[in-house]
Amino acid sequence: MSRQKFIDRKREMEFLERAYKSERAEFLVIYGRRRIGKTELLLHFARDKPHVYFLATERPYRDNLRELQRLLAEFLEDELFGKVTFEDIDELLMAFAERIGDKRVVLIIDEFPLLVEHHRPVLSLLQKAWDLKLSRTKIMLVLCGSSVSAMESEVLAYRSPLYGRRTGQWQLTEIPFFHIGEFLPDYTIDDLIKTWGIVGGIPAYLLQFDPKKTFDENVVENVLSKGAFLYEEAEFLLREELREPANYFAILQAIASGRSRFGEIVSSTGLDKSLVSKYLSVLQRLRIVEREVPVTATIKEARKRGLYSISDNYFAFWFRYVLPNKGYLEAGLAEEVWERSKGDFNTYMGSVFEKLIGNQEVFLRLTGFRFTKLGRWWHKSEEIDLVALNEREKKALFVEAKWKEPSEREARGVLRDSERKAGLVGLEDWKKSYGLVAKKVEGKEGLREEGFLVWDLADFERLISSKGEV
Repeated sequence: MSRQKFIDRKREMEFLERAYKSERAEFLVIYGRRRIGKTELLLHFARDKPHVYFLATERPYRDNLRELQRLLAEFLEDELFGKVTFEDIDELLMAFAERIGDKRVVLIIDEFPLLVEHHRPVLSLLQKAWDLKLSRTKIMLVLCGSSVSAMESEVLAYRSPLYGRRTGQWQLTEIPFFHIGEFLPDYTIDDLIKTWGIVGGIPAYLLQFDPKKTFDENVVENVLSKGAFLYEEAEFLLREELREPANYFAILQAIASGRSRFGEIVSSTGLDKSLVSKYLSVLQRLRIVEREVPVTATIKEARKRGLYSISDNYFAFWFRYVLPNKGYLEAGLAEEVWERSKGDFNTYMGSVFEKLIGNQEVFLRLTGFRFTKLGRWWHKSEEIDLVALNEREKKALFVEAKWKEPSEREARGVLRDSERKAGLVGLEDWKKSYGLVAKKVEGKEGLREEGFLVWDLADFERLISSKGEV
């Protein structure tokens, strides 16, 4: 699909603009998983500024160096600069810095890890160029990369030659939920939440959904159909980012099938405990997996009571509906698989909806409750979907999130049960409130008059129309 959109990224743009206006040498590191929109962000930022954009590729280092030199010569409008022989990137960049003098120029090196992969001395050479020349100019150097592990270990880590040189860094994450309606303007709030449950806030994935097609059509054609962009994207990303993808696959399959405790994951995969611990740490750093502890847990309790889940919606959906059905999907039975999966998908959306409400920005915008801690609570067989704590004012809000349309009687039952479960949490001298978020709540106003806090998708509509602003 060729649609192009630049949506949101207000905070990221402010960060870049602030650095640009500093009038000093800037060395920024921008990174984030593939498809998150890094290149679009940087090109959008640089579009009205003197800039050079260079994309490193899989070709040999010397070929990349010559391409960078060509682009720099083109920017300088100097054919002779393009014909000079430079032995390495430090010489090239220092010569370029000499030519631009005190002009403000943005130099973007995209997919920087590829340069490092083909020529490890690049790190030390870039350090040399920065220390000797670039740091004394007004250049704005931006290193960008999609390999999160490589950017963190090779560029940002203490042992990196570039450590201490950067003047700022930003890890790009998904766009906020409130903005995904701009990709699919005719979708209902119900369909937007379901879409978010499948692709999250990844711009490139949202662009795969055709706004002229129904939600079901998009799922079948753009996720479940062999050959579609999102059909094998999970496998591609894991193989690109990780050295032992088979072991990571096993761990993600275990979590997707309901094994949430560390011991359960070890038993399911058959891998050594130390390896599982290492792999889970990597998946957490990549924001594919998260470890959650009860919101009221002490540090000691947190070590023992953590539960793992797939936090990335695309991976969660893929491991639940694509991978287990690969045989049928390969045979072209995408529609049949989706029809058969709809009942379970509604169950899946229950956890998705809870996750959406548990997003700190969404929770704050929806409820208006100022919290210092927000998360789930559980103990033995008892669980509360969300507990928001304001530790300074000793206030607590207990919220249940239900992907259903309860009657007034059912809603009241849920809220009364929240009162009971809140007593198990403790917090005896705290002021407590109780809330419910559902698709549609019958008798919502009456429940509110009784002192309960109730929200449904109509309230989400209001937030969507204002992009979450209050």
